[in-house]
Amino acid sequence: MYNNKVFRSLSNTDNGEVNEQTRFHYRQEGNTVWAEYNGGDIVHGHLLATVSPNNELDMVYHHVNQAGQLMTGRCHSTPEILPDGRIRLHERWQWTSGDLSSGESTLEEI
Repeated sequence: MYNNKVFRSLSNTDNGEVNEQTRFHYRQEGNTVWAEYNGGDIVHGHLLATVSPNNELDMVYHHVNQAGQLMTGRCHSTPEILPDGRIRLHERWQWTSGDLSSGESTLEEI
């Protein structure tokens, strides 16, 4: 479902670092998903996730931001299939570094 998909950010809470310039390049093998991401405030990042039977993702992520900080977190993503077949991900995430705050974001396949 996720292999070779590219996503961009539609929205993010203010305490997040992903923005509309960030691109996520997903790969999938079985129930394992991984991605590289960069753009905007993100210099380089990776995520690693497991896929549930209903295609939800439980993931951990880490990236280096433009300020040179290494940031880490975890996220739960729920997919929505759009009328044209693309995927929209509704995400609830929390930093495991920095201020440990949480937020919500939406990604959409491009």
